[in-house]
Amino acid sequence: MTSTGTPAIYAVCALDDIPNRRARAFVLARPGADGAPQVWPIFILRWGKHVRAYENRCPHQGVHLDWERGEFLDGEGMRIQCGKHGALFDMGTGLCVEGPCRGEGLSPIEVVIDEGEICLVGVDLIEDGLGA
Repeated sequence: MTSTGTPAIYAVCALDDIPNRRARAFVLARPGADGAPQVWPIFILRWGKHVRAYENRCPHQGVHLDWERGEFLDGEGMRIQCGKHGALFDMGTGLCVEGPCRGEGLSPIEVVIDEGEICLVGVDLIEDGLGA
């Protein structure tokens, strides 16, 4: 929250930076329990003017989802696929529909499109990142 009580909004990238029906990974930083920067891997999906963002973590064993760097979708481009276990997730809800974590879901992140920029809403980020 900002001092005015409104949720913080952080621009991550332009909508056009993510091709239609694709996803892109980002590694951000947020404050840990001790206030020190903590790595926060996320990914953002785009189809048309719709975007969704999730933490890049499979609920099965906590591994990153991308099966190859930056590759998150199954062969048909219709579902998110865990590269380690093959679990399939609904793109719109993040719910696992097939695989070892069926019924569990990805951790969603609220996003909006503001003047052509994809922005995260209501998260605490460390804007200077994790350093060199």
